[in-house]
Order: sequence, then C-alpha cells, then structure tokens
Amino acid sequence: MISSMDMNSMAASIGVSVAVLRFLLCFVATIPVSFFWRVVPSRLGKHLYAAASGVLLSYLSFGFSSNLHFLVPMTIGYASMAMYRPKCGIITFFLGFAYLIACHVFYMSGDAWKEGGIDSTGALMVLTLKVISCAINYNDGMLKEEGSLREAQKKNRLIQMPSLIEYFGYCLCCGSHFAGPVYEMKDYLQWTEGKGIWDTSEKRKQPSPYLATLRAIFQAGICMALYLYLVPQFPLTRFTEPVYQEWGFFKKFGYQYMAGQTARWKYYFIWSISEASIIISGLGFSGWTDDDASPKPKWDRAKNVDILGVELAKSAVQIPLVWNIQVSTWLRHYVYERLVRSGKKAGFFQLLATQTVSAVWHGLYPGYMMFFVQSALMIAGSRVIYRWQQAISPKLAMLRSIMVFINFLYTVLVLNYSAVGFMVLSLHETLTAYGSVYYIGTIIPVALILLSYVVPAKPSRPKPRKEE
Repeated sequence: MISSMDMNSMAASIGVSVAVLRFLLCFVATIPVSFFWRVVPSRLGKHLYAAASGVLLSYLSFGFSSNLHFLVPMTIGYASMAMYRPKCGIITFFLGFAYLIACHVFYMSGDAWKEGGIDSTGALMVLTLKVISCAINYNDGMLKEEGSLREAQKKNRLIQMPSLIEYFGYCLCCGSHFAGPVYEMKDYLQWTEGKGIWDTSEKRKQPSPYLATLRAIFQAGICMALYLYLVPQFPLTRFTEPVYQEWGFFKKFGYQYMAGQTARWKYYFIWSISEASIIISGLGFSGWTDDDASPKPKWDRAKNVDILGVELAKSAVQIPLVWNIQVSTWLRHYVYERLVRSGKKAGFFQLLATQTVSAVWHGLYPGYMMFFVQSALMIAGSRVIYRWQQAISPKLAMLRSIMVFINFLYTVLVLNYSAVGFMVLSLHETLTAYGSVYYIGTIIPVALILLSYVVPAKPSRPKPRKEE
C-alpha cells in the first residue's frame, strides 16, 4: 500500500491535492479492472464483478458516503420503473436532477473542482444520466414500435425490466461512472450476454481492443503533459488581477483563448483514460467499417471527444458532435428531440432548453448558466453564417471559402470567450472577463441572429439547363 507520506510527495510533484491524486490512481485503475471483466465467467458473474468493482473503486476514491449518494438516484430510477412504468421516465428525470442539484449546492462542487479538490458529485452526474435513460427507455418499451418512435427510441427501448443485479452492474460498471462515457442499458446487456454486435455464435471473432487501448493511453499521456506544462502559465486567477486589466484588448482576448485551450487538455486526458477502459473491456466496440475488402473495428461507443474536431471546428454547430460526445448524444435523445412536437422542426427554444438542462446538470453556478446560454447563441450565430455561405453561388468558390474561414474564426473566438464562465464560475469573475473585451463574444452572435432577419439567406441553386 502507498503510505500517506508517499501520497503527499507524489501529489506535490504533479501539483495536485492528495484527494485528486487518490482519484486519479483509482481512475487509471479502471483500465486493468475493465480488462479483467473479460475473463470473469458467466453472465451473473460479470454483472456482480461490474457492480462490486464500481463500488470498491468509488469507496477508495471518494469514501464510503459516495456509494450512499449513488444509491439514491439508483433507487429512484428502479423504484419508479417497478411501481409506475407509464411515468417512470419523467419521475426519474425530475427526482434524479433534484437530488443532483441538492448535492451540487451542499458540496459546492464547482468551487472544490476550481480549487483543485474532488468529490463524488462528478461521478453522480454521470450516474444520474444513466438511471434517467434507463427509466425513459423502459417507459418507451410500452409504446408501439410502428408508431412515431424515433430511431434512437426503437434501438434503445426496453421491453422487459432489468433485474436488480443487471441494473447495479450497468450503473457502476467497473468504475465507468467516474467520468463516463454514458451508454445505454440495452448495449450493456447485449455486451454482457454476447448478443448483437458482440455475438460470436456465427464464427464471428471479436476484434482485439489492445491497439485502440494503447492509442487512447498514449493520447492521455500527451494531453496530461500539455496540461501540466500550460496550466502554470495561464492561471484562472489572472482574470481578476490588476495586471490583466492593464493589458490591451488583443492581449486579453489572446489570454482568454489560451486559458480555454489549457483547460480543455485536462478534459482530453480524463476522457482518453475513460475511453481506454471502455475499449479494453469490449463495451467500446460499435461495429465494423463499411469497407467490404478489409473492414476495421470501430470504437465510437467509448469516444467522448475528437480533439482535432474541437480545436479545428469549422462551425460551432460541430462542437456538440465532437466535445463530450456521449453526453451531447444523451441530451439530443432525451431532451432536444423530445421537446420537438410531431411534424414540427426544432428551433431556438429547443436549443436553449437543452443547453439549460446541461447547465443545471453541471451545477447552479452563474458561470455555467452564462456559458450554456452563450453556447446557444454561439451555435445560432454560426448557423446564420453557414446559411449565408450556402446562399453564395458555387461559382464563387473563393468567396465561399472566405465564409468558411470566417465561421471557423467566429467559432474559435466565441467558444474560448464563452468558456471563461465555465472555468471561473462566479458571476463577478465571469462578468469581469467578459467585460474586459467589451462583451464582444456576446454581441457578435446576437448581432448575427438579428441580422439574419434583415438579410435572410436563400440557398443558391443552379438553374436547370434548357433542353436543346
């Protein structure tokens, strides 16, 4: 066992608290723990191992009370499915979020994370989404498949209620609740039972996960190294220091860009480790490529971020598709799409409501709220630029390319401006940072949205040739 003195020296060497170091060790341990799931015999044994390993890792990382906290939303979800199936999804959604918000407020988790601390609310956030999706899918199992069900509903709906041990294994599987990714109960059951894409009964071999796992671990190492190098140079405290106020506009804006990018490397590291643990277990497998000659395995179920996709996004609309991918997918399936009435198209209301749910999920901090409202504005503004781009004749290729670059530049600047609120959290620090650059990252998206009503875009369509 590692002594407390060794823990203190190790924590000091990488500039984190002992609590964070303990979490990191347990978090990295999810990789070998997930690997050993592969050799556990029988379905029941695998469910028991998944649940027990999750409980043990939670205890070692956060203490005994963490498992008691996790038990609350798990009980809410399972009890609602057992007692009142027609409304179990909506009951679990509101009660699960209510308990999560109470924990956020009680532990002030955002302040703890900001100051380098750690608690179990981050894992509780992931767990809450999992129990809600399970309850909603069990609710969807009552609906007729030939009705107006979306493809995601047809794929994930549960006809039968999972057993208690299946439910616990799904919720806590090998510590996957620490940082995600969020996955579906149906996928977990098929993976454990060797069905669906994991079926090997027809002489189909499962792909080797080891190369993909090593790639994710290598990526995690690079991300952590970059984060440890950059974070001392771009501290968040600088936003409220007098020296920051003395800088010119472009230097302030540049600092916001670098602070946002620095913070992202931490998330890239965390998601790369969680990706490695899900891949090595086999759950991350999501099928084969369409190449008939030499199909390659896909591991999209484990993927939570596309680093180049985020840093080089041509449009803000692409950000939810490449950042926190599985949570974005959850929000799309269980919030955004379900707010759209049959026969209607989604609009700004659905986008804003989804971003608000995401903000509440993160915690009731002004910085989170402002960031996600900013995100809705950013995406809406990017859509305006894209529509203008599409309205340009294909013959004017240079002008179209310029509009693509403008959208890229807009996304980079507004994203990193908005991200300051997500990082500093407090209202005063957020407004100070936004105000230091004259709220340009708020004014530009709003101006674009308003301008779209004055200068509406009509897609350019080539005229059909006359028959000779």
